[in-house]
Order: sequence, then C-alpha cells, then structure tokens
Amino acid sequence: MSAPGAMVRDGVRQCMAWLHGWAGLLLGHILFIMCLTGTLTVFKPEIGRWMRPETVATASPADAILAATGWLERNTKASTGWYLTAPDGRDNSVEATYDSDGEYRTRALDPVSGAPVARETLGGEFFYRLHFELELPYPWGRLLASIAAMMMLTALVTGVIAHKRIFKDIFTFRRGKGQRSWLDGHNALGVLALPFHIMITFTGLLTLASLNLPWGITAGYGDDVATMYTDLVPGSVSRAATGEAAPLAPIAPMLAAAQRHFGDAPVGRVYVFNPGDKGAVVVVYPSDQQAIGYMPGEISFDGATGKMLKAWTETRPGIRTFQTLYGLHMARFAPSLTRWLYFLGGAMLTMAIATGMILWVVKRRERAPLSIGNRILERLNVGVLTGVPTGAVAFLIANRLLPLGLASRAEAEVSAALWTSGAMVLAGLMLPPAIGRPATLAMLALACASAAILGPVWAGGLTMVTINLLLLGTALVLVPVIQRQLRRRSANAPARRRAATA
Repeated sequence: MSAPGAMVRDGVRQCMAWLHGWAGLLLGHILFIMCLTGTLTVFKPEIGRWMRPETVATASPADAILAATGWLERNTKASTGWYLTAPDGRDNSVEATYDSDGEYRTRALDPVSGAPVARETLGGEFFYRLHFELELPYPWGRLLASIAAMMMLTALVTGVIAHKRIFKDIFTFRRGKGQRSWLDGHNALGVLALPFHIMITFTGLLTLASLNLPWGITAGYGDDVATMYTDLVPGSVSRAATGEAAPLAPIAPMLAAAQRHFGDAPVGRVYVFNPGDKGAVVVVYPSDQQAIGYMPGEISFDGATGKMLKAWTETRPGIRTFQTLYGLHMARFAPSLTRWLYFLGGAMLTMAIATGMILWVVKRRERAPLSIGNRILERLNVGVLTGVPTGAVAFLIANRLLPLGLASRAEAEVSAALWTSGAMVLAGLMLPPAIGRPATLAMLALACASAAILGPVWAGGLTMVTINLLLLGTALVLVPVIQRQLRRRSANAPARRRAATA
C-alpha cells in the first residue's frame, strides 16, 4: 500500500481507538452493572428457586394457574387485573402481579395452594429489573440503559476497526507485563465471544427502540396509544369494567382450549382483566420456551362466561423479526447448554468492560503521574468493580438472614444490596488503591463464601448445589488474586520508604 494510503489507514485506526476508549469510559461503570446483572439474569428462574428453598412442590402450568386464580379470587378485593406467569421446568412457583383495594403487589405463589410462598423475595427479578432500569424511575433508568447500550455497540465496532491483529491477539497473553498484560486480557475477552457480544448488545438496544426512536410512533399515532397497541397486538381484547359483579367462569376449560389452539404448547402467561366483574377478560399466552420468537400469539376469553372472544397467531414478517430478535436477547427458549454459553459470553463481556476500565488507568500511569481525574477513576474502579458484585451477593445473604415475617421483606433485601454496594464504592474512594483493592476483594470473597454456607452449601437439589458451588468457587478463585495484591503491596512498600528517605 502507498504511503498516503498507509497514513489514512493508521489515521482511521487512531481515530477509532480514541472513540473506542472514550465510548467505553464515559458510561463504563453503568455498562459493568448492566452486563453483570444481565449475565445473572440468564439464570433468573434458578436464582428465584434458590431464594425460595421452602417452596418444593411442583405442578403442571395449567394446574398452578388454576390454583393461583382460585386463591386470588378468594383473597383480592376490587382488583383491576391479575398478571400471572406459569411455572416451568426451571421455576416451580407462579409469578404474580395483582392489586387489591388499590395496592399493587408482586409475589410468588405456591403452585399447589396458590397462596403466597413463605419467603417474600424478588428473587432473580431484582437482577432482571436492575439490568435495564438501574433502580431509577421510569423512563429515566431505561433511557440511561439505552444510551449505555449505544456506547457499548460503538465501543465494539470501533474496537474491531482499531485492532490491527485481532485474530493473532486472541491467543496472546503476556503475564506480569503491566499495561501489555491488561491489554492482552482485554483483547482476548472481547474478541473470543465477539459475535455474541454484538448480538446481545444490538438486540438489547432494539428492545428499547421505542424510547430511542419514538418519532415513527409519534408520526403515525400521535398520542393515540390505544390504537397503536391494537394495531401492534390485534388479538388483544380490551373491555372496561361494567360495575356488575359476576364470578369468574371455570378457568380450566379456557386453559385446555388455549393449549389445543397453540398445538399443545404449555401455558406461559395468563392475564385476567376486571376479575369479579361481568366485563372480565382472560387472555392466555403460550410458553415462550417453544420457539425463539417471543409471544407468537394469544387467545382471549370472556371471563364471566368462558366463551372464546378472539384468537390470534402472529405471522407479520416485521413483527416476527422483532420478536425473534427480542427472544434472542431474553434467551427464554435456550436449553441448558445454550444458557451456560450465554452466561459465559456475558461473563466475558463483563470482564472485558472491567479490564478496559482498569487498562485506561494503567496505560496513563505508565506514561506519567496520574491526573486528579484519573486518580478518582482509579478509586472508582476499585469501589464499583468489586462493590457491585458484593452487593449482588449481599442480596442473597439478606435472603437467608432476614426474618420470614418481616414487613416489606423483599424491599429490605434490595436495600441490603444497594447499601452494601454504596458502602463498597465509598470505601474504594476513601482508601488508597494499594489498600482498597485487596480489602474490597477480600470482602467479596468473604461474602461469596458466606452466601454459599448459608445456602447451605450442602443442600440437595441441582439448582441449590450449582449456585452454592459457583459462589464457593468464586471465593476460592479470589484468594490467590488477593494474595498477589498483598505481595505486590509489600514489595512496593520498601521502595516507597527508600525513595522517601533519599
């Protein structure tokens, strides 16, 4: 290639490298939270099951929904709707959101009795919501998450363009070389699962497209949200409450008819609008474990008579494409091996973000003394990169230690996670990094070991054993890392004392 051509190529790569660094840096800590919690959400039902160890009964999806609606009919008043997700092979409780006397509640219901389970907890739902809402009110959390996803996609694309030896460096790791080692690790983590990283980032961004690009909806419908929803989901039936009381018709025949309509696919979700009213509507959706595409159809029944009102199976290519991409992101269709591959890919993306944040500081320290901004970033890295996973583990520990009868118990578990993370971030900011790094890593290791023992680590059941072993394994992996940090600090201390004496 000619010299001008080489200059153009190098100039483009330098520009892309600059954009890659800043795109990853500006919202890097937010991206770390999103990727870590998204990775945990791959096993959302299993985490929920671990956090409700007393709930051991199982039932078929239809029988569990039948039990749940029976309990809700007896124990709710003036309810406007019940939103139920049936159990499957991964979770054995009914996830229910409902209102009673104007108060909305989200509880897990026993699949046999239909009553709320003894241990009130959000379970894996906490990580799922934190992943894209960031514990911020609507729509600000989702907007921030969507902006961060745009940054992530920009960082991925520019990283590929800026990388000169993308395939060669996958297999290169030079240990103990400072900046070079961090760069090798960052490259390997980012490139080995690059197709997955691009897919999961793009599909995640697509799920929030109506927030990022609302102008098409505004141009087509203005403020007429009802018409937009009707066009989007033609199978839905919307009826206002009549004010005339009427008991809910037997729901078992409706579920059986829905299963026949969906080709014997198990029931996935059931929504009951205006229960106890003559205008009640029961909407049944099939399980989305049967196909990659999310929500392929629905069937609606008159809640008072049990008569079928409308059935719909989605066939429009554009909608099915979106549903397939959404389903790829959610991975509810995935068999066990695929879920573990999702988990591994998510863990690699999380560590790629963490190593990128650390690399930014290491690269600048090796060139010159750190500026005050980079010194703050270094301490933020210590607090956030260990504080967020420690808060996640504190959520599990609180689940085991809080009394079962505690009022607002689920909220207390969330508070334990958030306050723990906040305390760790504050500790990272206050302590010198040479002390803060091993101290916060030791706290994370201790938390993981404690959660495993409280699990308890010897408990039976595949879900319990797997999560306990993962927690214990994480604690054991961190031990040599902490020892290396302490040895490095001890080695640096004499050098600093000699420099001060001179």
